[in-house]
This record gives sequence, C-alpha cells and structure tokens, in this order.
Amino acid sequence: MAIFIHPTAEVSAAANIGDGTKIWNLAQVREECVIGRCCIISKNVYIDTKAVLGDRVKVQNNVNIYHGVVVEDDVFLGPSMTFTNDFYPRAFNSDWKITKTLVKKGASIGANATIVCGNTIGEYAMVGSGSVVTKDVPAHALVVGNPARQIGWVCECGHKLDNDCKCPACGKNYPFDRQPN
Repeated sequence: MAIFIHPTAEVSAAANIGDGTKIWNLAQVREECVIGRCCIISKNVYIDTKAVLGDRVKVQNNVNIYHGVVVEDDVFLGPSMTFTNDFYPRAFNSDWKITKTLVKKGASIGANATIVCGNTIGEYAMVGSGSVVTKDVPAHALVVGNPARQIGWVCECGHKLDNDCKCPACGKNYPFDRQPN
C-alpha cells in the first residue's frame, strides 16, 4: 500500500514511514522518527526526531509527539493532546535530559490531555479529555482529572465496565477484583 503525504506536510526524507500511512496537511514529521503501517497523521501534527509510533495509530489534529515518546500499535491520540519529555525545562538550559514515555497497545488518550514524561499508559487504558497524567496508568484503567485518577475500568472495545467488571456492550468479563474507589 502506498504512503500518502499531503503537499503541505513537511516530512523528512530520513523519517521511517510504514506502508499505508496517511500524513495530512501541515503536519511536520522529523528525521529518524518511526511511523508504523496504516497510521493516520492528521492536520497540524508534530512528530519529533526519534519518536516512535506503531501500526494503525490514529493521531488527531494538533497533537505533539516529542523525542522519547513510544506509542505502540492501535493507539488513539485525541485532538490537541500533548506529551512532555523533560522534567526541568528551561529555555537557557543546554543540558536538558529526555525522559521516556510509553503508550501501550490499544490505549486511547482524549482531547487536550497532557501526558507528563516518564509515565506508562497501560494496554487498552483510556485517558479522559483534559486530563493531566502524572503517574503510570494501569492496563484497562479509565482515568480523568488533574491530576488524573482512576474512576473505573474499560473493555478492549472502549466501554466502561460495570461493577462486576463485565462489559455492557460486548459482554466480555475481566478478572479485576473490583471497581476502584
């Protein structure tokens, strides 16, 4: 499958882009980043040098993915969400340190969320819109707020599990002990 790059996108020849990926208008894709197969990179997205995206990642408008961020397969990054990559940013500091962040398979991050560097978002976890993630998010956890806190569990299909950890949409049961407080 062919790669599509919109004429207004700025894509480095040194970027590694998988087959079937679409990069839309005004996106900037830097050198040495990796973008997997069949991804959608929407309008005005910035992908920094050495950032890594897996296969089938959907990146909505105005998202910033910085050096040190690794996004696994089948992840959704909502409009205007962002990552950080330095705990002590200063314009005048020349010895800044990249701190890694990992988003695991199937996770979804809502619009305008901020993921503070050094954290892992677990498989199929869901981060609510506007949340600020300051610590690791467990697999299948639903987190919201600033700072983000867990308010439930979600199914692989994205629906919130009931109090018996069963999905009301697809019927799948999960082995979680109970809903978080």
